[in-house]
Amino acid sequence: MKVLIIEDDKIILNSLKEYLENWEYEVSTNSGIDIMEDVKNIKPDIILMDIILPSFNGYFWCEKIRKATDIPIIFISSKSEDLDIIMGMQMGADDYITKPFNFDVLMVKINAVMKRYYGNNIIKSVLEFNEVMLFVNEFRLEFNDNEINLTKTEMLILKSLFEAKGEIVTREKLMDKCWQNDFFIDDNTLAVNINRIRKKLNKLGLDDFLLTKKYSGYYLNDGRN
Repeated sequence: MKVLIIEDDKIILNSLKEYLENWEYEVSTNSGIDIMEDVKNIKPDIILMDIILPSFNGYFWCEKIRKATDIPIIFISSKSEDLDIIMGMQMGADDYITKPFNFDVLMVKINAVMKRYYGNNIIKSVLEFNEVMLFVNEFRLEFNDNEINLTKTEMLILKSLFEAKGEIVTREKLMDKCWQNDFFIDDNTLAVNINRIRKKLNKLGLDDFLLTKKYSGYYLNDGRN
C-alpha cells in the first residue's frame, strides 16, 4: 500500500516513515512543496498530512486534493482545538489525530479509514507458514478457523520468524527488530515475549510451532523436526 506523508517537521516525517516502512508500506514524503504534482504522480492509497505547512496550510491542500481525487486523507496536527478538527473534517479529511500521537493508535486509524474506503479490496499483509496465517496489519494469527490476537511486539517477533521460513533467527536480530532504539532491553525481555507467544500458540494446538535453537535463536517448525 502506498502512503504519502506531507509534513515539514523532519523528525516527525522520518520517524513516521520508518514506522510505516517497518510494516512494509511503500512510503513517499513531501515537505509541503509541489503537493498536487506528487499526488498525481505517486497515486497514493492514503495521505497523512500536517496542517501547518509552508506557503499554504493543510486545509487549503486538502480542499484542493478533494477537487481532484477522493483519496483518503488523515490530518496529523498539533492544532488540537475542536474548531481545528471540525475545519479539517469539513475540508474533506477522513480522520484527524493530534500531536503528539501514538504510532499504534495512528495505525489503527489508518486501517479503519482504509477499510471504510476500500472495503474488502483493502490490501492486507498476510504471511503463511505450514497453514498458519499471520495477518500483520490486524495483529492476529489464524489456524484451522481459530485465531488469537497479538500485541505489537508479538507481531514483530512472529513476522520475522515467518519471513525466515523455518530458518533460525538470532536473538540479536529479533531484539533489533522489536526494540531498535532501546538500549536497556535485555535477552530476558525477548524470552518473556517468546513465552507469551507460545502460550497463545498452545491455544491453537500449535505446541511445537515455535522452537528454540540453544545459543542461537528461534525458528518455526516446518514439520521436519
